[in-house]
Parts: sequence; structure tokens; C-alpha cells
Amino acid sequence: MKGEQRRAVFLDRDGVLNRATVKNGKPYPPATLAELQILPGALSALESLKAAGLLLIGVTNQPDVARGTQRRDVVEAINTALLSALPLLEILVCYHDDQDGCACRKPLPGLLLQAAARHTIDLSSSVMIGDRWKDVETGHEAGCATVFIDYGYSEPRPSRPPDHTVHSLSEAAAWILTQFHARAGTP
Repeated sequence: MKGEQRRAVFLDRDGVLNRATVKNGKPYPPATLAELQILPGALSALESLKAAGLLLIGVTNQPDVARGTQRRDVVEAINTALLSALPLLEILVCYHDDQDGCACRKPLPGLLLQAAARHTIDLSSSVMIGDRWKDVETGHEAGCATVFIDYGYSEPRPSRPPDHTVHSLSEAAAWILTQFHARAGTP
């Protein structure tokens, strides 16, 4: 009754799709559209995943909006630029801060669950890619495989080990394609 389920790759935004600004060992999103820099190799990595039949969905926490240090329209402009430059289906955003207690703020899996319901995605056959512990935890909580892009930030590491650790989105895409080609069935 629910139709054929599809596979997806969920991608954190800052540090995975675009360059994060690192201050004191911690990553931060671009403050303006002018600061947006898509990471080298991101386009070709995403094109290879899309060619394999995978849905590509960005999922990002943007708590600076709730904190009053960033405007929602700036976040939306950055997302629009990424959507026009990269083969993403959509970018889902949590604008809340920790104390808001929402289900969409990573490490909770709300954004992935929303996408799965909207696009008939089989989460157990999907992957979450991120550069922070919250991304890996989100993937685990949603039942996805997880890939951690390790930039050596000075912050907590994932408490549950990721399925694979890499140093770039290109390496993550190569691993995902190897894993999916090894599984029975087609995308």
C-alpha cells in the first residue's frame, strides 16, 4: 500500500556541502551569502550519487536564527544558492535552539523522518553524512547508515561509531556507491 520505497543520502550542510568557518576548533556556517563556498568535489560527488538513483536531501540545524545572530532570509538565500548549484532535492532546516525541545533538531531524527514520509524513503537503506557527532547520532536514531567526515574539530566525537569515517564528501560518495552496488536490488 505504501508504494515502492526509495533510498536517500541525507547531507548536513555546513562542512559537508559548503565550507564551514572554523574558530577555536569549532565549525560555524557562513554568515552571509557572499561567504558561501561550495566544497571542492561536492558537485561531482553528488552527481555520482544521484546517477545511482539516490535522492539527495540536505538537513541542517540553523539555531543562530533562534538565537538572533542570523536572519532566516540569509539562511534561505544560502540554501537557494546550494539548491541551484547542486543536485539536491531539497534542504530541510531546523531553526530551533536546544531549549526549544523540537523533534527536528539534530541529533533527533525529525528532519529525516519528515523527508522519509514526504518522499517514501526507506531509512534502513539510506545514509546520513555529517561532520559532527550530532549528524552521526541523527543517522543512527533514524536507522540509517552513517558516514562521518572527520575534520578533527575540537568538540565531542560521535558516541556511537559511524559506519564509515572519511575526510571528504568525495570519499563518502565513493564508499556509499561501493556499499549500494554490493547490495542486491537496484536503486
